[in-house]
Amino acid sequence: MELELLFNIKILTIKRKTMLRLFLLFLISITFSIPSPNKFNEYFIDVAEKGRPSIVSIISEKTERIQRMPNFFFFDPFEFEDPFRQEERKAQSLGSGVILDSDKGYIITNSHVIDEAEEIKVILQDKREFEAEIIGTDPLSDVAIIKIKADSLIAAKTGDSNKLKIGEWVIAIGSPFGLHLNNTVTAGIVSAVGRSDIVSKAKFENFIQHDAAINPGNSGGALFNLNGELIGINTAIATDGYSRSNAGVGFAIPINQAKRVIEDLVEGGIVLRGYLGVSINDVDENTAKVLGLKNKKGAFITSVVKNEPADNAGIKEKDVITAMNTIPIEDSTDLRNKVSNLRPGETVVFSIIRDELLLTVPVTLGTRPSEEELAKAYIKDRFDLLGLLVSENKDGDGVAILDVDPKSEIFKNNVRKGDIITEIGKVAILNIEDYNNELDKYSVDEPIMIRLVSNNTIRYIAFLIK
Repeated sequence: MELELLFNIKILTIKRKTMLRLFLLFLISITFSIPSPNKFNEYFIDVAEKGRPSIVSIISEKTERIQRMPNFFFFDPFEFEDPFRQEERKAQSLGSGVILDSDKGYIITNSHVIDEAEEIKVILQDKREFEAEIIGTDPLSDVAIIKIKADSLIAAKTGDSNKLKIGEWVIAIGSPFGLHLNNTVTAGIVSAVGRSDIVSKAKFENFIQHDAAINPGNSGGALFNLNGELIGINTAIATDGYSRSNAGVGFAIPINQAKRVIEDLVEGGIVLRGYLGVSINDVDENTAKVLGLKNKKGAFITSVVKNEPADNAGIKEKDVITAMNTIPIEDSTDLRNKVSNLRPGETVVFSIIRDELLLTVPVTLGTRPSEEELAKAYIKDRFDLLGLLVSENKDGDGVAILDVDPKSEIFKNNVRKGDIITEIGKVAILNIEDYNNELDKYSVDEPIMIRLVSNNTIRYIAFLIK
């Protein structure tokens, strides 16, 4: 019994010593893993010292035309010049940029910083000044590349913006308010990622939101992480509505997104983006209920452009795209950004919900047309041969006109939304099927006669289809 008791006491003593050693090791690891205030400061100091030489100030100059205001108090009746004539003046704007390639002199900035610029001057941290040439601009992503011929340039080290975490420290460097404040360093944290519809719904936005102080002049400047890596290009701020100064909310273009644009701009001066050929909306609560969806994630297809990649692959209206190459799609903006980041000719497998069934559809992407071409394609796809968008007439026979192409011949004949088509040629139109069948018999440059009911008045119009 005594031997057993001594043995147990010895075991207990060993356990206590082991626990004490482990506790001491834990305290030591904690002590060395938490940086001291001085060590924490050194992270910011190191990023500032390494990052500032890669930041430039950009002065862009362009000619503006302003309306001259006549001075009626000193009007000269013998002056033959137009008192309301426009006058020209030189206007300057200030922004920032980041050196990406020290050998080739490439500098990234925002497209809006050099928009319509006739002359661009770049000022380095060491006060040297250089004239810059534009390599390429992409207003849809607000990214531009300019080039200077200079020696001893220091380029920023780029990081991976996909690895950013909300709450992570970031450092902004730029030239707020003017050259007298160039290379200003501010710090903050990442407040959110994937922000869109901030500047314009028409642009490709996937912003990093942060609270490092940035102001007018910071546009095109750098956003660094604590490793000194460039992870974003500052592009926009939210203001208090009364001034242009910062209200604690800034937005930066992720460097990964910018890299994709830069590659195309450097290679050919334009950005080639993947194109699906659909119109899309977010899935709202009512749409989700009607389609039997479990949640509101995904992109709802509202229309498919004929003979474009989606149409050729069999994607249809009212389909909901929920994933792309197994990567979930959050909403319509997410799909738009993901498709545009791919290159023409790439094959993508989309996960689609149709009639409550999950389908997989492979699509070979096309080349995204220009904004002007997209607008024309939308109009062409929206309207039929006559320039009309029609639907069943809920109040009786015929088809109801929902919209009219303002450039069409039928519009010139005073046909408007709300009118009812009851006859084409000598054939009665009872429904949408009759309308489509009869319209298929016509083509461009053929004459056509239509019977309309407009404001309870029957009238006939005849015109040449163009």
